Amino acid sequence: MDRVNPNRLRWGAIAWLLTLQFFVLEALAEARYEGGYSRADDVISALGAAESAGRQLMNASFVLQAVLILAGTLLLRPALLRGAAQVVPVLLGAAAAGVLLVGAFPTDGNSTLHAFGAFLYLVGGGLGLIALAYAVRPRSEALGTTLALLGMVATGATVLFLTGVVSHLGEGGTERVAAYPLPLGLAVAGAALWRLRPAATEAVPEVDQADARPGRREERERARAERAARARARDEALEAAAGRAHADRDDADLDVDDPWARRD
Repeated sequence: MDRVNPNRLRWGAIAWLLTLQFFVLEALAEARYEGGYSRADDVISALGAAESAGRQLMNASFVLQAVLILAGTLLLRPALLRGAAQVVPVLLGAAAAGVLLVGAFPTDGNSTLHAFGAFLYLVGGGLGLIALAYAVRPRSEALGTTLALLGMVATGATVLFLTGVVSHLGEGGTERVAAYPLPLGLAVAGAALWRLRPAATEAVPEVDQADARPGRREERERARAERAARARARDEALEAAAGRAHADRDDADLDVDDPWARRD
């Protein structure tokens, strides 16, 4: 059985909450961008390219984001339930590796590694949120639903962005719809898990971590036990009824004048 240490839960939640730093540093890098920058037409990576005065700030944000995503995932892993808990670290780990590559290799540097990193982040982020939704649903239905919706939005926008269907929102706008849900979802999940810490710090049986619902074998054993209990109750009721009938016959055989004599 896994047990979440309260300190581990707190620091994991803080790490995911701090992924919101991305929006702050992006806004600062955009403010320093010369020549005009459009969130709808320009991709996020342009803020980390050589022509951006805030490129060091933006690339540092990418690298820091990778550390925060991975740290929160590892620290909060014991608080995740079901089989999805095994998938979440893989997908979010891929997203963390992707954003690390994006920050370490700007788009005007090694474009191949940069593009691969962006792919890992977008795909791993969207699918990671969906897996995370299933892993936290036993603790909070509302949290699971919120993360699932964010994950589906991110995954859908990722498909549009990677296939070049960007005419409605623009290239930068479509990319942001694909990229923004991950830090938003992680921040919401971190805050919610920290708020639910009394339940999260309780020991959770391994069967609950594999699947919150009972397995078929457990259901059959439970049904067998219930049938046996009903059979015992029925036999006891029949024995009690037979005993009462025998007592009534004995009372009927007694002589009213002489209770000690049997009737002929």
